[in-house]
Amino acid sequence: MRRLYFLVPDVPTAKAIVDDLLLARMLEKHIHIIARDGTPLENLPEAGLAQKTDLIPSIERGLGYGSVTGTLAGLVALSIPGVAVISAGALVVGLALVGSAMGAWLSSMIGVSVDSPRLKQYEQAIQQGQLLMMVDTQPERVDEVNALIRKHHPEAKAEGLEPDIPAFP
Repeated sequence: MRRLYFLVPDVPTAKAIVDDLLLARMLEKHIHIIARDGTPLENLPEAGLAQKTDLIPSIERGLGYGSVTGTLAGLVALSIPGVAVISAGALVVGLALVGSAMGAWLSSMIGVSVDSPRLKQYEQAIQQGQLLMMVDTQPERVDEVNALIRKHHPEAKAEGLEPDIPAFP
């Protein structure tokens, strides 16, 4: 999936773009809108925590750091007399898995409270009343979506493409 970014001047324009995207067989769950606090989005698909915060990158980092920490803890535990009775491989793998889970959980607690660094460049425009529309699409549909929005809504400003978006949530 690729994520396209557009700055849209107002809610009626955003509604028209969403309608056009839905008619082009885009799923509503792949359209996300961020607006200034207090802006009534009505029935527009509002961005969730995964789009607004640093949640997904934080979980990815937590998994990595946690698994390394758990593996090191397992290796250190093997040097303790009496622990060698337990299967060495099972101990190291088990602690790596526990470390991964703990790292992901702890980092998600932090990530959910931190704004996405990818969206910082749009903060000023959002505070001025524009809406940020993010559209997730298959790589082969990127040009089609860009052309559709450019043709029918020239007032929407294309702001670029994120090459890869997280596979989850």
